[in-house]
Amino acid sequence: MDKAKWADRGQLLRIGSAQGQWARCVGASRLGSVEFHGQELSIWIQMRGGAWIEAKEGRFYLRAGDWIAFARDSAPLVQADAQGLCIGMGISDEALKAMTRFGTFDLHVGLGRIAPDKARDIARQWYRIASQHEGAIGTGHQARVRSLLLKLEDVQADDRSRIPLCPGASLARKRQVFERMQRARLFMEGNCDRIIRIAELADRTQFSMWYFSKVFHRLYGESPQAACANLRLKHAANLLSTTPMTIGEVAIASGFDNNCSFARSFRAHFGMTASDYRSGAPRDEGQSAQMCAPTRANHIAAGRESLRIDRETGSAHPGHKVLQRS
Repeated sequence: MDKAKWADRGQLLRIGSAQGQWARCVGASRLGSVEFHGQELSIWIQMRGGAWIEAKEGRFYLRAGDWIAFARDSAPLVQADAQGLCIGMGISDEALKAMTRFGTFDLHVGLGRIAPDKARDIARQWYRIASQHEGAIGTGHQARVRSLLLKLEDVQADDRSRIPLCPGASLARKRQVFERMQRARLFMEGNCDRIIRIAELADRTQFSMWYFSKVFHRLYGESPQAACANLRLKHAANLLSTTPMTIGEVAIASGFDNNCSFARSFRAHFGMTASDYRSGAPRDEGQSAQMCAPTRANHIAAGRESLRIDRETGSAHPGHKVLQRS
């Protein structure tokens, strides 16, 4: 495998725009970082450990078994933790169009969980594609890419079942509405440390607030306000179980104005106090799969700002071996 496609042991890999490639395989492990600026839809799967991600939609923390997909303009920065292994793929518009010529096919923005056996199967196929000589465009390469894309589409099957619920006279219109709503939902996931106004979400989808609220409730079974509140409380639960922050600090980091409102909301949602939750009360392990990154994700923001300054001054980022990739 071309080492320039892989960021390992503190390396920083910058991926720029490319043409003529159906798919590009990249990965990060053991504190390696990938800065993806390709104008392509990108999908990332956490195989081991964890990874911090900062993108246009917000900040995220992936655990083993999580997947996340970003739109072509999201510019995600992926950083694996000390034991992390994250694989990703940038998928060109040409590949997506080719997949729709012989039937219905759709990959969309979002995040979720993947079964371990499916993750291993995808990783094996990903490695075979990544091991090919760069620029390979033969029928064999395209067949492998098509096979992998179909497996990735299957991972998103549960989300895609919502498409028929979207308003629109045609399937193309329904998919367009669904994609916008998924981006709004991902933005909520990536900013669950603060209160998000409906006007902000509606503006991102270019819908009116009334239309956005109506469609959101139809797709996800709850109002945008309730969804934001639930995400903030799950984020708080994650902080309580993974950090030594005080309950007051957790309340602030979850967008609550004061401890009293946080205590009431937390107890109403989880059926127990924040103190009881932290002391080892049973909880669903899958609950933390889709929530905003811990406070340590701020390191990514600091790192990206440092990278911007380094590029302006011409110096290398401390502790990183920078690999440029078009």
